[in-house]
Amino acid sequence: MAKAGNDDKARRRTDQMAVGDHEYEEAKQLVRHKDPAVRRKLAARTDLRPELLYYLAEDPDPTVRKAIAVDAKTPRQADLLLARDADIDVRSGLADRIGQLAPDLDPAAQSVARKLTVEVLTVLAQDQVTRVRRALADVLKDVAHAPPQVIQRLAHDREIEVAGPVLEFSPLLSEADLLEIIKSGPARGALGAISRRAGVQAPVVDAVVAAADQIGDSAAITALLGNASAQIREETLDHIIDQAPQHVEWHEPLVRRPKLSSRVATRLAQFVAASLIDQLTSRADLDPATAKAVADAVKTRLETGGGGADSAVNTLSWEAESARAAELNEQGVLGESHVVEAIATGNKHFVVAALAVRAGFAEAVISKVLSSHVAKAVTAVVWKAGFSMSLAYQIQMRMAGISPTQALKPGENGRFPLSEEDLAWQVDLLQAQAGRRT
Repeated sequence: MAKAGNDDKARRRTDQMAVGDHEYEEAKQLVRHKDPAVRRKLAARTDLRPELLYYLAEDPDPTVRKAIAVDAKTPRQADLLLARDADIDVRSGLADRIGQLAPDLDPAAQSVARKLTVEVLTVLAQDQVTRVRRALADVLKDVAHAPPQVIQRLAHDREIEVAGPVLEFSPLLSEADLLEIIKSGPARGALGAISRRAGVQAPVVDAVVAAADQIGDSAAITALLGNASAQIREETLDHIIDQAPQHVEWHEPLVRRPKLSSRVATRLAQFVAASLIDQLTSRADLDPATAKAVADAVKTRLETGGGGADSAVNTLSWEAESARAAELNEQGVLGESHVVEAIATGNKHFVVAALAVRAGFAEAVISKVLSSHVAKAVTAVVWKAGFSMSLAYQIQMRMAGISPTQALKPGENGRFPLSEEDLAWQVDLLQAQAGRRT
């Protein structure tokens, strides 16, 4: 009971005292108190002298050390100890606090305090725990006076939650830096972060598109198209549009891109859905010649049965498209490009016929699958036909009317998100429902 009473007395004394010269000796005694709660209360104060803060930075209790780590008055020498602390909470707290000092760092200054601060930031940027590096990246992401070597380290981090904020926002990354990062094969998602940068330059855009093509990162292109400030050259935009019929998620940001040329607008009118055609034709920045070219493209689509997946106008006969698909398949040349072209022009008849002949189902079964709005069934049919998951994703939305939130999306490297066992089970189920086996 006596010990508890003494501890309570010490805590009250810690609360009440202001650490001035006359109480310095008392504070020196309290930093060695056996009760961690007493030392913790003392550490939380804002008026301790630097030498006492340094002493508490080596306290055996991590909660005491964390209180010192987040204290703005902690000397840099103590921060260097805390940056190598065994406790993650201590290092994370320090990363958040020390990173907030970076805006005040004068790049031209050569003070000891600045050098120690840079050293602490460098140690934290190399921390083995992602959480610590992420805390630092979040604080430094848009700081103009952050140490360049620290920003470079974070931008090259293999974890996108660390590299992403810096790649997207840091003003310290030059065009050359970004090109080098893209070339190095950065973390998955890094291309998208770079694509969202304000005013991303044309050479960087070109590099993003080339790298995205190579690894199948369609999300990076989506981010790039959605960035109105991205400087996309018309040649690069043409390259994107060449692939766009296979990527429905690109269509809306393409239609919304600022300053569309007549040629680009006309190309978009040849394959985007009717709802986006309305947005395209209602753009206030289209000159009369461009507006007429878009209208002519829409008229041609309707006249040739290319009204889009949601168009009610389609004059092509089932018989003609069935015969064309069967003939191409018999010649061994019926490929994904034929189906992509049919989707782009809204030729659902050919899509159904191609899937039927390649998957070994009757066209009526394929039509029923597409009208069922069941993402797994549609995906399984495309898989059975030997086509890609990218095509399955497009068919789900453009031919089967499945919303983007309900559609199955391609997995890593464009793989099917379902296992082969699951896909085969779906096919078997469809075959059983059709009353036959293939």
